[in-house]
Amino acid sequence: MPNFQVTPWEVSGRVDYDKLVEQFGTQKISPELAARLEKLAGESHVMLRRKIFFSHRDLDLVLEDYEIGKGFFLYTGRAPSLGMHIGHLVPFMFTSWLQRRFGVNVYIEITDDEKFMRNQRYTQEQVERWSRENILDILAVGFDPDRTFVFQDTEYIGNMYPLATRVAKHLTFSAVKDTFGLTASSNIGIVFYPALQIVPTMFERKRCLIPAGIDQDPYWRLQRDMAEGLGFLKAAQIHSKFLPSLTGPEGKMSSSKPESAIYLQDDEYTVRKKIMKYAFSGGQPTVDLQRKLGGNPDVDVAFQWLYYFFEPDDQRIKQLEEDYRAGRMLSGEMKQILVEKLVEFLKEHSQKRRAAEQEVDRFKREGKLASRMWETIHR
Repeated sequence: MPNFQVTPWEVSGRVDYDKLVEQFGTQKISPELAARLEKLAGESHVMLRRKIFFSHRDLDLVLEDYEIGKGFFLYTGRAPSLGMHIGHLVPFMFTSWLQRRFGVNVYIEITDDEKFMRNQRYTQEQVERWSRENILDILAVGFDPDRTFVFQDTEYIGNMYPLATRVAKHLTFSAVKDTFGLTASSNIGIVFYPALQIVPTMFERKRCLIPAGIDQDPYWRLQRDMAEGLGFLKAAQIHSKFLPSLTGPEGKMSSSKPESAIYLQDDEYTVRKKIMKYAFSGGQPTVDLQRKLGGNPDVDVAFQWLYYFFEPDDQRIKQLEEDYRAGRMLSGEMKQILVEKLVEFLKEHSQKRRAAEQEVDRFKREGKLASRMWETIHR
């Protein structure tokens, strides 16, 4: 048994992604498939080059559909929480890039119902407030309002429910229970919820591509088992790794553990304090030992964050890695580089977030894509 755990709600231990691919039955993105995607996109993407997006289901079929003119659409989502952190942006950044390069529709589901039902402590008012705030952070990433529809389950349930009942009729309790580890004490809302998360994969009569963390894969295994029986295509996925927790290479960042994450609303003082105090170091205990023996960037969180996407220059990241291993760079110096990158990133994000406040209705109700949704899913 692996010494790590990955479920849609919990990631613990140091994830072995090779074993996880085998365990989940997905496929690694080969260099040839990555090159094909980037050729069709017309440019490279740092998270693809560095294998942050590393696994897939049917990505090759998505590209075939695009090449012959069938097209595809994108779907991803977010369970709202009290403040999004840097790690939450990974799938949205990649989804935004795919939309820009391929000119396709994007559907973003805000699963406020799931969040409320899964935690007894949360009130509907809290979840509603978090949903509004999270939507602003998502839109700040940059999406085309004419090709993007953002919807909350509790608001859009009337439109989704007819298709959700068809999906639910093809899902057995035993399949849902076994997939998500439910028990007799699980509330009935959580038992039904997977049907709702599957519905957006059927918003168009094209192949759906889902960029998401690999922890979300179980939902789409259920979809792929029953989609064709309802006359839809199996959903394709492209999976990302987890941005490591600040406090170490095991697990991922958590909204409930402030010391493990940088939140999108953190100010410069907080960012600097967290990175300098909590960011797990791959360096040696003393300066002399670091100069003599060098550090280990494979476990150094500051380097890993730079590698994920904060330092997109491949030559620069290679030099940082070499200097750290050779002892020419100290852990504190690596952290300082990350601090500067983070502060600049968050300033830009804050500006884009303020601009998004004026655009929310275009994405939720007034946009061209939103106005076609009822007709599309009942065709």
